[in-house]
Amino acid sequence: MTEHEARESTAAQPRAKPVVCFDGVSFSYGHHRVVEDADFDLYEGESICVVGPNGGGKSTLLKLMLGLLRPDRGRIEIFGEPPKTGRRLVGYVPQQIEFDPLFPVTALDVALMGRLGRRSLGFVSKGDRSAGMEALAQMGLADQARQAFASLSGGQRQGVLIARALVADAKLLLLDEPTAHVDVAAEERLMQQLSALDSRLTLITVSHDLAFVSRSVPKVVCVNRCVHLHPTAELTEARIRELYGHEVRMVQHDHEHLDSHGGHHH
Repeated sequence: MTEHEARESTAAQPRAKPVVCFDGVSFSYGHHRVVEDADFDLYEGESICVVGPNGGGKSTLLKLMLGLLRPDRGRIEIFGEPPKTGRRLVGYVPQQIEFDPLFPVTALDVALMGRLGRRSLGFVSKGDRSAGMEALAQMGLADQARQAFASLSGGQRQGVLIARALVADAKLLLLDEPTAHVDVAAEERLMQQLSALDSRLTLITVSHDLAFVSRSVPKVVCVNRCVHLHPTAELTEARIRELYGHEVRMVQHDHEHLDSHGGHHH
């Protein structure tokens, strides 16, 4: 086959279906429009961050993906299906979970909650335990498997919640502010762990931390009622000010800490 024929053959092949498809999606709470004409696709293995001001629609976007809200207009598909059926392949990781610190639940117990839908009569199988330990190991937490969940640090708890999503065999991972309750060292570890996962998972991370965003993903979804997908490198000072409505710490691309008055490096 000649090079020209190879190019024609490749061009003729249909493009893979997107993992997440938003097609002209709008949503309102009563008369208050929160998301308007959202159009973007996310493909297998991609990793993006969702950024925007408080009240701009970031959490609403996640709820629409999970089928917890229905759009007023437009179409949403998750793995080519409506969200309520496609979400069986979605793992959701909240900022934190409410729990009784006196309840004797271990890190492994929490991770195994991701297998609840697979259990027969509520029993935990050897396969479940093996999957739970493997997921904790991926998050660097195998040694903490039998520690009380309440005794773990914020970063470790976040890692356990991610492990809970992994044991459910999620193909798409939604993370809501994963660095909100962790220190700088834990944030760095989390970023490395997520980077290792994105070779087999599609990741969507909501974050206010623009420094974390700039170091971790090549694309961002900017949400402030309108929704736009950009390469991270295209986020200029002017675009950030337009998104947030005021001066904020600038997205960094070279691991230096820059504020919006200090310039923009690539």
